[in-house]
Amino acid sequence: MIDLDRIRHHIERHILGVLIYQKTARFRDMRPPRVDTNLYSYHLTKLLKSGLVKKIDGGYTLDTAGLLYVDRLNAEKLFVRVQPKIITMLVIQNGYGDVLMYKKRRQPFIERWTLPFGKLHSDDASIADAAQREVKEKIGDYTIDLKHVGDSYIRVRSDQTVITSTLAHVFYGQTDGEQAFPEHIHWIKLRELENYDTAPGIKEIIARTLFRDPSFIEEYDVEWGP
Repeated sequence: MIDLDRIRHHIERHILGVLIYQKTARFRDMRPPRVDTNLYSYHLTKLLKSGLVKKIDGGYTLDTAGLLYVDRLNAEKLFVRVQPKIITMLVIQNGYGDVLMYKKRRQPFIERWTLPFGKLHSDDASIADAAQREVKEKIGDYTIDLKHVGDSYIRVRSDQTVITSTLAHVFYGQTDGEQAFPEHIHWIKLRELENYDTAPGIKEIIARTLFRDPSFIEEYDVEWGP
């Protein structure tokens, strides 16, 4: 698969810049000024082979990978803009009211406690299906009835620089708590939660979920220190 973040050559960027604003373009229309034809043809061929551009009747147009690229592109300056992560996040309680959590084993926020979560995939049939997939991937092959209870946008800054931005679709579920969950996942008692170092926004999301309106939308802007 082509690395869309590494399209750096000015000729290739010029060709894609032309095709952003045209349904089709002729060979000569995409050629940058004062560029040798052989050199231009070489880079156009690279884009064709990569699946970014395809040849059709009447000229050239964006192929599947090209449409994916320009959807992420700042069209004015032609660079791939960093996009917020979109995830499903699970608040799961047992019969005692404990919440299922685990300690992060990688950065960012390594060794902080968080809720089970995972990125949405483009081929997920729905947000609810994505949440159920995360149950199986993060917790195990269990059937847990989940309800989409709210959405949270978490922006974390360090020295005024945004280091993470995440849109979390929050789902709530209950289980009897007798399953043998993976060893890195633990039941945390609510009365003890304040004693845990959690990732940004996690305690707020738990509170909003358990003491909620029928549905909630919240934004959290967190300054993160060392």
